[in-house]
Amino acid sequence: MKRQAYQPILITDAPRSQDDQLTSRQKRYVLMMGIRVACLVAGAILVGAKAPLLWLWLPLCGLGMVLIPWLAVLLANDRPPKEEHRLSNRFQQRHRDETPPMALPAEERPHKVIDAEP
Repeated sequence: MKRQAYQPILITDAPRSQDDQLTSRQKRYVLMMGIRVACLVAGAILVGAKAPLLWLWLPLCGLGMVLIPWLAVLLANDRPPKEEHRLSNRFQQRHRDETPPMALPAEERPHKVIDAEP
């Protein structure tokens, strides 16, 4: 029988926790909505100041106020892709064994020896 090498579990292979994912999505959402507010304020200032090229700046601000909330909601409700669907994994195939990473033959497993004598 061929012995398999002991393969430790790497912490870098662990996915991000649900709390970390939620926190990063919340930060991204707040940042994008802040950009939307900045577009609204910039548009109001440009109209009030009768800025040159107003015909160019107002549609850009309006586009930012319409598209950014839509994108913010889409990205806030999105989750990271599953490992098999990641683009980087399509280029670099990892070698995976059929056995779990911590599997050891019975003779190599640490076990507690209990003495029957007092």
